[in-house]
Order: sequence, then structure tokens, then C-alpha cells
Amino acid sequence: MKKIEIGFLGCGNIGGGVWRMLCDMHREIENRDGLSIHVKRVLVKDVAEALALNASKGLEVPEEVLTENAADVTDDQDISIVCEFMGGEQPAARFMTRALENGKTVITANKVALALNWAQLQAAAEKSGAGLWYEASVGGVIPVIRVLTTNLEADRIDRVMGIINGTTNYILTRMTKEGKDYAEVLSEAQRLGLAEPNPEADVEGMDAGYKLSILASLAFHGRVTYQRIYREGITDISATDISFGREMGYTLKLLAIAKKDGNVVECRVHPTFLPSDHPLAMVDGSLNAIFIHGDYCRDMMLQGRGAGEKPTSSAICGDIVSAALSLKPQYPSFKNTPEDCESFEFTDNWQTSAYIRLSARDEKGVLTRVAGCFAQEDVSIASMMQKNASDDGRVQLIFITHPAPEQAIRRAIAHFDGSICRLETMIRVEE
Repeated sequence: MKKIEIGFLGCGNIGGGVWRMLCDMHREIENRDGLSIHVKRVLVKDVAEALALNASKGLEVPEEVLTENAADVTDDQDISIVCEFMGGEQPAARFMTRALENGKTVITANKVALALNWAQLQAAAEKSGAGLWYEASVGGVIPVIRVLTTNLEADRIDRVMGIINGTTNYILTRMTKEGKDYAEVLSEAQRLGLAEPNPEADVEGMDAGYKLSILASLAFHGRVTYQRIYREGITDISATDISFGREMGYTLKLLAIAKKDGNVVECRVHPTFLPSDHPLAMVDGSLNAIFIHGDYCRDMMLQGRGAGEKPTSSAICGDIVSAALSLKPQYPSFKNTPEDCESFEFTDNWQTSAYIRLSARDEKGVLTRVAGCFAQEDVSIASMMQKNASDDGRVQLIFITHPAPEQAIRRAIAHFDGSICRLETMIRVEE
């Protein structure tokens, strides 16, 4: 029986979930994997508060295990694996670096600290010969990191596209199915605990951006920093546009998209209309899903719970067992630097279709003039829908374009004459 001493940096919902799972699965892990896993120290902000909180959750963490000193975890010679549950960039990244420098394998679900400090963390791990595991940092229980770094390691991946934020998927699903506006659904999600009191990181696409930085780097075998991710959130999405999109055969999702053509790379997070029969369009509620395309694997999609105590705990405990059984650490195949891969050429002029809604004067010649603006930039129209005039005498004109360069679509929109029509919404479309 191999005995493993581990330490926790933090013990909130996820840390508590991992503690609970290790206790629940202790005998099965011993019998199946020959591992006896013992949590020696747990870092908390305040021991007294932690004891009271753990008691309220039925979590039996002994007082002697708790500590307010990070060094009791990062510097303890008996501890070989450190699990980080603090969240945020700092001091989590600093504590993880210290643990790695001391030769301890680190396991984390912290996409922020990883995306912003990956090079530093990996350098510390390589120098000391420690492992760095982060399956739960993207997609929760979905094993997408393992798939990219093992199953698809030899393939040439050219596209990764996914729903990797459960909060926004839940909000957009409710808006789609119930016709409610964003603010109303967000308020309900906050009351249910499905959205944070300050939801900015989720609804503005930051959370998905950190995760896409990690996925794109692994998929394309080169560093893609968070700063390279184009990002738009869902705060301006209306029930009106979702409804019009559905009439035209599309479903709205917040997508993280990474594509590579030769050395040209595009990485973006934004609301996206998908054909309603696309596999990703059918992923509802707080579920996550990641679509991958490669030269040899062709199309594949992974789906599952992207957040929550139990799914994330499952992924982290899987990393604990894998790390304990691993004969030697494995690191990504690319040169991991703080800067973007020097051979990548990043573009903001990707090919995309677009959903464009205009409020226009209800008079002859308007449609011709609008079409001329598109034609001026060689943007062709795939479909068009007109809604009846409102009380102010204006009509709603909705266009879906054929694929065109992003900047050409933007220039076409800039040509619109504000005296006869105004842009209400532009949402990208992926077929």
C-alpha cells in the first residue's frame, strides 16, 4: 500500500467537496489503486470560522489539521501533493509556486492563476521535478485536458469551440425557453446561487477567456495568452434577438472559439448564433460542452458538468490518484513562456457570418441602400427577415450574412446612414 500525504490550500466549497469525496472513496481507492491518501494540513483564513463553517456543512475536519500559515502546507516535508482551492490569481499562484519549488506536485482547478502564471508555475515544476495537474480548470468534470494532452497529442487540432461557462449557458437557456430578459434571469440565477453576487467574470466572458487560453495553448501546441482572447459578454443580449434568431433557425450560446490555419490563430469569446440542430446548440442549462476538430480525429464533442462541488471534486480527486500513480511528471509539449508563441500570427479579421438587426424607416429605397452598404464591402446576404412597423413608424430588418471577414462586416455597418436606419444588434454566427 502506497501512503500519500497531501495538503490543501483553502477549504471552501470545492476543498470541502474533495475532503468529503476522499473520505467517502477512501476504501475503494485503497482497493482499486493501492493508495492510502491522508490529508495532513489544510490552510484556512481563520481556524475558528472554518471549524464553525465545516460543522454547519457536516464536514468533519479535525482542528489540528487546520492552519493559518501557508508554509505549514507548502514547506512540510511529509506532504507530497498540494491541492489549491483558494481561487483568484494571488496569493494562490504564489503559494503554488512555493510548493512546486519545494518539489511538491500541485493540483488546481484555478483557471485564473493558471492562465496568468502558467509559465512561472511550469518552470518551477520542471526545475524541481514536480507535477502540475489542472484537469478541473476547464470544463469541470469533462476530461478535455487529458484528451488534448494524451489521446489527441499526436493529432493536428485546428478548431476548438465550446460552452465553457455554466452560468451564462443557464441564463441564455432560460432566456431562450421562457422569453425573459437578461436582467430578470440573472436576478433569479443569483437568488438560486447559480450566479455570483458580482457576476462580471462570467457574464462578461472573462471566465471563458481564461479557460480558452488554456485550451488553445494545449490544442495548438503553443502559448496563447489571455490577453490575446477577444471577448464580448452577454449583458447586451435581448430576448428580442434570441426570438428573432430562433425564427431563422438559430440558437444563441456564449461560445469560446479557437481556430488555427497554418500559423494564423484566432481566439475569441462572444455570443454566437448556432444552427439549432448543431450539437452545441442542444447543450442547455449549466452544462458545458467542447467541440474539437482535428485532421485525423475529425469531429468530436465532450459534454458534462462544468462546475459545482461534486463534478469538480471528481476531477480533482482523479488528478490526485493519477499524480500519485504517475512514475514521472508530464508537461505540455510546447515551449511555455509568459509571451505568446512567437510562430503564431494572431488575427482579429476572422471569417464569420453575422446576424444584424436594424431599426429602419418604413419607406421605399431603404432596403436598397442598406444592401448597397453590404455590397460595398463584398458582404453578401444569406437571408433576411422584416418585422412590421412599430408605433414610431420604423421596421425591424434582420439579416444573416454569408461568411465574410470580420473587419469587412464592421466596415459595412459603419456605412449605414443613421438618418434612415440604426444598428440595434450584431451577433456572430457559426455554421
